Amino acid sequence: MAVESEKTYAYFLGCLTPNRYPGIEYATIESFKRLGVKLIDLKGASCCPAPGVFGSFDLETWATIAARNLLLAELQGNMVTMTCNGCYGSLQETNHLLHEKPLLKAKVNKTLKEVMGYEYRGTVQVKHTIEVLRDDIGFDKVRDAVVRPLTGIKVAVHYGCHFLKPSKVRGQGSTERPRVLDDLIEALGAESVNYKDKNMCCGAGGGVRAQFKDVALDFTSEKLQNMLAAGADVLTTPCAFCHFQFDVGQQELNKACGTNFNLPVVFYTQLLAIALGISPLELGLESHNTSVEPLLEKLKL
Repeated sequence: MAVESEKTYAYFLGCLTPNRYPGIEYATIESFKRLGVKLIDLKGASCCPAPGVFGSFDLETWATIAARNLLLAELQGNMVTMTCNGCYGSLQETNHLLHEKPLLKAKVNKTLKEVMGYEYRGTVQVKHTIEVLRDDIGFDKVRDAVVRPLTGIKVAVHYGCHFLKPSKVRGQGSTERPRVLDDLIEALGAESVNYKDKNMCCGAGGGVRAQFKDVALDFTSEKLQNMLAAGADVLTTPCAFCHFQFDVGQQELNKACGTNFNLPVVFYTQLLAIALGISPLELGLESHNTSVEPLLEKLKL
């Protein structure tokens, strides 16, 4: 039964979550509700826009579009959270830059004032859903809410680049030995396995997948091999784009290279929802390209 909401966040959906993996959206909203956090739509939101390439070519335009999304949250009176590291990177970094660079903020606000009639004030806070779980909910509350422990399940955690770096802006602590996602996995009763090159990129970021898919898939293949060598039953990530690369990438590798990858890819909040007692049938797992049946069979679901 859901507990009374203590905090409210505007849920910035981004592109991949609603368009390819709506089960992630459902799992996040429903599991957070059970943990006392209400997620509401960020009405009128656009693309974040994508970090890295866009901002490298035109920082002012990139920051203006991101600031518009932040302004929408300010007008709603909410903090912002998301289930994509790329969206987190754009919005969190823009929030940081506009506090640190008054000239950039003035240019951005000139455009926002002309287009929207409002200016970005810098009052909104941007937190990844993983940070909300750690800071606002807490490991103990997550652990206490588990009704279906993921006992016996070995999980390969993939953090993704934008969640951790640049480290001085993100403030997640060590980028070489991060622990938050491992600890959240263990709060569900599962085992987080160590594997070779754990912090390596999934391969897709920075436009690599779009321009050099073979290079992106080389990264993906190496990470999958390392995860399987460590005995992983499932791969989890807090990033919808990394989730997409591992999920679709396995099929692409099998088709192009004759491999036989079939490691279930389950987003962290989907694993959380299962552990909280939400039926797997409600979580959109059947829409994943890589079958999750081996995991569900091991959980006897």
